[in-house]
Amino acid sequence: MERFVTHELGDHDGGRISPVASVTTLDIHVRAHVLVLYTGGTVGMMPGENGYDIRADCFEPFVRSIPLFHDKLLDVSADTESYSHLGLPEPLALPCTGSGQRRIVYTIKEYSPLLDSSNMDMDDWVLITQDIKHYYQHFDGFVILHGTDTMAYTASALSFMLENLGKTVILTGSQIPISETRSDGIDNFLGALMIAGTYPIPEVTLYFHGKLLRGNRAAKCSSDALAAFNSMNIQPLALAGVRIVVEWDLIHRPTTTAKFDVHTKLEPRVGVLRLFPGIASETVRQFLAPPLRGCVLQTYGVGNAPSNREDILKALHEATERDVLIVNCTQCVHGGVVDSYAVGKTLVKAGLISGSDMTLEAALTKLAYVLGKQALSHQERRKLMHDNLRGELTVNLGQLALDDSQFILKVAQVIGVSTGQELKKVGSALFPSLLLAAARSGDIRLMKELFRQGADANTSDADLRSPLHVACAEGHTDMVRYLLERGASVYARDRFGRMPLQDAIWGKHADVVQLLRKTGAHLQLGTAELAHELTAAVFSEHSVSSLEMWCLAGADFNVSDHFGMSPLHTCVMKKDAAAVAYLLSLRVDTQMKNEWGNRPLDEAKRLDCTEIAKLLEEYQES
Repeated sequence: MERFVTHELGDHDGGRISPVASVTTLDIHVRAHVLVLYTGGTVGMMPGENGYDIRADCFEPFVRSIPLFHDKLLDVSADTESYSHLGLPEPLALPCTGSGQRRIVYTIKEYSPLLDSSNMDMDDWVLITQDIKHYYQHFDGFVILHGTDTMAYTASALSFMLENLGKTVILTGSQIPISETRSDGIDNFLGALMIAGTYPIPEVTLYFHGKLLRGNRAAKCSSDALAAFNSMNIQPLALAGVRIVVEWDLIHRPTTTAKFDVHTKLEPRVGVLRLFPGIASETVRQFLAPPLRGCVLQTYGVGNAPSNREDILKALHEATERDVLIVNCTQCVHGGVVDSYAVGKTLVKAGLISGSDMTLEAALTKLAYVLGKQALSHQERRKLMHDNLRGELTVNLGQLALDDSQFILKVAQVIGVSTGQELKKVGSALFPSLLLAAARSGDIRLMKELFRQGADANTSDADLRSPLHVACAEGHTDMVRYLLERGASVYARDRFGRMPLQDAIWGKHADVVQLLRKTGAHLQLGTAELAHELTAAVFSEHSVSSLEMWCLAGADFNVSDHFGMSPLHTCVMKKDAAAVAYLLSLRVDTQMKNEWGNRPLDEAKRLDCTEIAKLLEEYQES
């Protein structure tokens, strides 16, 4: 996809094209930027004398040599400079995947030392989360290359540690090294890159063999099949066939206005105890003894334990009385824990917490996460273990299904449809228009009714504009807050690559800009694109107020366009003394030179702008 922007900047100057006076159509490719964290694993192994092994500095050059992973014809010089400032390697670019698709540019950060996933521990999870936090504002999505043995544990842990996540994080790897001819790593890595760069799925997910699974619902189910992972109690979030089909209704979104952050304090004193017929009470008691603070108890069926073993029940009760958190999870692959049987209720009386249908990996890492929140009381931790934090367990919310919606049914009766499939099509056709109309008018009552009928806050129209885009453009602060609390993504991009924050800026809605910033929205623009936006702000009707909005949004004013023109240069060329004074109040760099080697002061003198030249001279003297 390309974005064409034209600004009339002035007249020709003395036989040369003035940097501000050029009438230029900027051909800006809308690009998605993905950071790949290569931690190790089978996917990057290379053949050696003793078989396959993990070798440093080999994976990236190998990937770069494959045309499927790197388009050498695409100019990534601007991206190279940006990545260099971040201390990251030179980027790669996927080939164009078709009309209307953003170009995906990515870079690979290789860990040192590289790890076999069986050696991963909590410290490595912390390292990964810290890297994501460090680079969060610079990338649209993240791909983590990881060994398969403990991938489900890492995916589950990261889902809890990455709090208020608003971007796509995907773990993937392979059963066969990518250097092999028939490696599954090629499809897995390529699919993960495309999804991370194209679809705003604010979850930690796991992509394998054409399926995108929720990270804390996935488990490794085979040691040798290419379909090594499955999600037993929830269907895949997306399937990659001829087309990539995302089940948007299943996406779990943060429902808060809090910013993205990471929680790195995990409690390592947790464990797993699996019941078996005849297990000794001494084994149970010793396992639950201090210093253990949390335990996943794997029970039979729907959460049953031997009700005639008073010794075991007593050991469990003694542990919960010492504030040990014990989560009851089933040993079964499918299904979960219910309390309808008498033996299951006995465990509840002993103080155990129902794990519902959580996987072992999710329950264990959730325990480590919750127990790591030191400011919480014991009861507050118990409540968190019950709660559905990241979609890790199934909760019966009693919400109306789309097929049961009286609103949709009434519309269906008018146009004469009756089947479930037809009803869903009616809903998908109507909801975008109705949601955007409610957002445009700021009608929260209507918006609530649409959500009650089954609408999704991230539904978009043909131009990929979401209700949040529209509410931000109109300046409806209360509607923006309501949409954010219903899971609307501040990182959603429309067909032209614009995020809701940019709509709020150009609408000059300061309250909305501040609310979005509080939620974690940030300007994810390349240097040239930001310079171009700021140039447009300078040439707007009220330049100072426009620049104030960009400042409120966190813009860096020390950027320059393709002609080396900074916003300060542009203000001088426009002879806008008020805008110059405003930028000087922000302590911008006055020594930047344009393509002709001129500083803003030089241009002011050349144009005989006495007032502006005086402002610049006084500023430099101060």
